[in-house]
Amino acid sequence: MSNVPASAYLVLAIILFCIGLFGALTKRNTVIVLICIELMMNAANLNLVAFSKLGLFPNMTGQIFTLFTIAVAAAEAAVGLAVLMALYRNRPTVNADEMDSLKH
Repeated sequence: MSNVPASAYLVLAIILFCIGLFGALTKRNTVIVLICIELMMNAANLNLVAFSKLGLFPNMTGQIFTLFTIAVAAAEAAVGLAVLMALYRNRPTVNADEMDSLKH
């Protein structure tokens, strides 16, 4: 058993979430935005597992919620990439600023 404190996991999750948030807000490429959203979900999963293992009452609840969020993240990635591919057929670009076909 390792003696890694819970604060180390939380700091890592904060760093991952901030990198994902920065990328999602600043990047124009929609594939990169989807990857950054996945990074933010993984930071939340890290928090769930850390609190599940190192919390006041350690149990499996956080790890079970993590499995559900991994399934939701996989579905989100599949749907997001499918929408992106459909948009790419109409306009050959992955730039998020140029995908305004619903505005007209």
